[in-house]
Amino acid sequence: TRLLEQLVFEFGPMFGEKHLNYMLHAEPDLMILCDADKMQRVLDNLLRNAVYYSFEGSTVEIAAAFKEDAAVITVVNQGNTIPKEKLGRIFEQFYRLDTARGSNSGGAGLGLAIAREIVELHHGEITVQSKEERTTFEVTIPVS
Repeated sequence: TRLLEQLVFEFGPMFGEKHLNYMLHAEPDLMILCDADKMQRVLDNLLRNAVYYSFEGSTVEIAAAFKEDAAVITVVNQGNTIPKEKLGRIFEQFYRLDTARGSNSGGAGLGLAIAREIVELHHGEITVQSKEERTTFEVTIPVS
């Protein structure tokens, strides 16, 4: 939880530049055994994407909670919907969704591929859903 809280705090100026609000709901005793540097990279990527692709003035929702035998972290942003046919490719290296989510990110299309690799190294899963101008990334990491 502290890592997530720290990252959200560090993103404060980026949220401010786009007039974004954020809501963070994190269970205070949520802890997972992980490589903190690598997990920070995953969360940084998800937050960075949320900032880049959110509608100006919207709210980014971040949550971390226990769900069965896992920690679940979700990042939800309001922005252009990613077409269903492109969702399956979003975690591929170099794949960019410029037409669906804007072209001002300046990224190379590696962030989500790296995030997926890191999550899978922790025996977890990362998924995405996008509908009605809301995109939700969910990271699930086993705690046992």
